[in-house]
Amino acid sequence: MQLTPVIAIHLSAALAALAIGPVALWARRAGHPRAVLHRAAGYAWVTLMLMVAVTAVFIRDFRLPNVAGYTPIHLLVPITLGTLALAFWHLRQGRIRSHRLTMIALYLSACIVTGALTLLPSRYLGQLVWGQWLGLL
Repeated sequence: MQLTPVIAIHLSAALAALAIGPVALWARRAGHPRAVLHRAAGYAWVTLMLMVAVTAVFIRDFRLPNVAGYTPIHLLVPITLGTLALAFWHLRQGRIRSHRLTMIALYLSACIVTGALTLLPSRYLGQLVWGQWLGLL
């Protein structure tokens, strides 16, 4: 696998979401709510997560166990989209606590856990990171 434009967009959006997510979460959890910052960072984060999910559909891997190039990690696409919809549904219903917990769970699972899994040596990003790092030693 090589770095294609779709993979570059996917990676850029994922890294930006990883960075912006804590800002959105912090802006509402701090002692003084920062509604404007929370809303701006939140919408930016949701947009980035939509980009990550949509671009993931176009990244296929025929080396791993797959169905038409789609591997088990592609199951995260509908899960991410469904979780985002659920979070906004909670918000629309006035269930702020449920909205917050849903967004925290999505950030931790989609950005932190899934992001860490992409660094496995068998994955493309893991090969880039660890290959470059080990090459320096």
